[in-house]
Amino acid sequence: MSESWTMNGAIYGACNCDWGCPCNFDVAPTYGHCEGVYMFAVREGGYADVPLNGLHFAWAGHSPGPLHEGNVTAALIIDESATPQQREALATLWRSGSSGLPFDILNSVTATWLETVYAPFDVELAGINTKAKIDGGKIYELSMSRVKNPVTGDEEELYLDKPTGFTSKRSELGMSELAKFSCDGLSFDTSGKYAEYADFEYAGPG
Repeated sequence: MSESWTMNGAIYGACNCDWGCPCNFDVAPTYGHCEGVYMFAVREGGYADVPLNGLHFAWAGHSPGPLHEGNVTAALIIDESATPQQREALATLWRSGSSGLPFDILNSVTATWLETVYAPFDVELAGINTKAKIDGGKIYELSMSRVKNPVTGDEEELYLDKPTGFTSKRSELGMSELAKFSCDGLSFDTSGKYAEYADFEYAGPG
């Protein structure tokens, strides 16, 4: 059992599915496989007596089929500014299997963990218009926006309310204008596909 912990902040990212992402509705990915990145920006948080305020980290994964089948190859990328104690706390949250949501579910579907990477994060939090780079864009570069109406070009404001969601309860749904990832043999470009942004509040059982 991990220590008690709390965390709130923003979760955002993009995947290879069409807009809306079938995973939100418990069905198979648009193209059969799944690949994408969840990024986390912690506003306030702590693991036992280790503060987590202001940390950034990301989970990137590729699944040959639906995520729930549990064959994901994933990498954890942590902001290089994290202290050794913070790095250890995040590793425990992701890999112990007894920390609580959402980490336990994402860990349970990961069959292969690549080596954890520590790199600088450059993030401009702006809701569904958030932009981010990991290692100056060498590992990941993301630029998101609202979906554009195909006839008028106007932005469409779309939300998903899901009380049973394990990463968030309410998300704004959009698209990626740019989403390119490459790290440790895991590489994909999901530009022009689905993206989302949400606020989160997590807590562990302790």
